[in-house]
Amino acid sequence: MVNKIQTKLYFLSLSIFIVLIDQFTKYLISYEKLFVNKDFLLFKLDLVKNYGAAFNIFSGSRIFLSLISIIFSILIIYLIFRKNTLNIFDLYAYSFILGGTFGNGIDRIYKGFVVDFINLNIINFPVFNIADISINIGFIFLLYNLFKNNR
Repeated sequence: MVNKIQTKLYFLSLSIFIVLIDQFTKYLISYEKLFVNKDFLLFKLDLVKNYGAAFNIFSGSRIFLSLISIIFSILIIYLIFRKNTLNIFDLYAYSFILGGTFGNGIDRIYKGFVVDFINLNIINFPVFNIADISINIGFIFLLYNLFKNNR
């Protein structure tokens, strides 16, 4: 029983770590501005205020998107702590998605927008942040596990 609780706390800690990294990088871009408009080989750092969700959908729907972030965060925390049939891929997936959802949710609730700053030079793609990367990693884990179990 203790081992299961420790495992669940590990995955919650992973989510918290992701939130901290996400918020720290957004702080550096927003307030320190040390790296804003710096061009690196594959990407450039730009400060973009995103008032919507992915690809700027639901732009201007701060309350709706904030509620979605809160509801999904609560749901994922519930899944991590209450569902005992999750395998390691599910737990990593939910932890990454939780960290990203919570990180972007903090921005939406307190600022009214999400800070995006990673702008790819190699393809024309919307600007994104660490939380977005985390959510996508989580979905990749879910898809991997789905395809692995359906073979």
